[in-house]
Amino acid sequence: MKHLLITGGAGFIGSNFIPYFLDKYTDYHVVNLDLLTYAGDQTNLKEVENHDRYTFVKGNICDREMLTSLFQKYDIQGVIHFAAESHVDNSIANPESFVITNVNGTFTLLDVAKRYWLNSPFNHKKGYENCRFHHISTDEVYGSLGATGLFTEQTPYAPNSPYSASKASSDMIVRSYFHTYGLNVVTTNCSNNYGAKQHDEKLIPTIIRKAITQKPIPVYGDGMNIRDWLFVLDHCKGIDLAFHKGKAGETYNIGGKNERHNLHIVKQICTLLDQKKPLASGSYQQFITFVQDRAGHDRRYAIDATKIETELGWKAEETFDSGIEKTVDWYLKKYQN
Repeated sequence: MKHLLITGGAGFIGSNFIPYFLDKYTDYHVVNLDLLTYAGDQTNLKEVENHDRYTFVKGNICDREMLTSLFQKYDIQGVIHFAAESHVDNSIANPESFVITNVNGTFTLLDVAKRYWLNSPFNHKKGYENCRFHHISTDEVYGSLGATGLFTEQTPYAPNSPYSASKASSDMIVRSYFHTYGLNVVTTNCSNNYGAKQHDEKLIPTIIRKAITQKPIPVYGDGMNIRDWLFVLDHCKGIDLAFHKGKAGETYNIGGKNERHNLHIVKQICTLLDQKKPLASGSYQQFITFVQDRAGHDRRYAIDATKIETELGWKAEETFDSGIEKTVDWYLKKYQN
């Protein structure tokens, strides 16, 4: 039995990944370390809470003593690091917490893994030669694109928010532990995820929640900011591939090839809601409300996933149309209960 530490597993992506992973693999015991801040919710993992190969631990990735004891107690042989402060608006209001968690926390976790798996630089302890640290990052580290072009793994970093700057910093620290110490690391940078279990503050849950309560649906600026949307279970499958088959020291971009501007997303969800939960009169689009744009709001992100597709055989299975309908159905059940 291999013991895998997953950080931030009660958050959106982690709580989709853990049930998928436990169902696919029978030779892993998953230790989920999560501080359960506003973004983490144990009810996201109801389906595995009594699983015999799942253990939940409440804790902070900045706590070196606790991390060291976890590695020793469970003999951790792999890490998939989701834990992060990730809400851009919150990073604008309180950037310090993003530096503490995303930079200092990632460093502490890396350093504990290095000390547990390695005797010295490039000298692994016997039996720990294949232990891997997988760092989950974002396309926002690359900054903003113009009207054309895609982010590749060679795109220079140009983060524009405290959130993306903190993630870029953590990416660089992960890279340094590969080149300086020989730690077996891999990084994946993903585009905007959507799907079940996402925090209520995020764009798509907000649209659905505001619409069905007949409240103003806020749209930043002119609504023309473009994102590449990735269904969360497609992302989970890409993480799985990169963790098991990715080349040490490499970065893999994971994107859905589903570019949509925000106003399109809002209108498409309103159209689905018109069909699934019709109003007495009119369309949910009547609640669309334009609000002042977010400070430093990047105009367009889009990922070129050619590397992970060609080297590891990954491919997004959901189109945006199929994925967004599944997502709307899930949130309608959630908000109507």
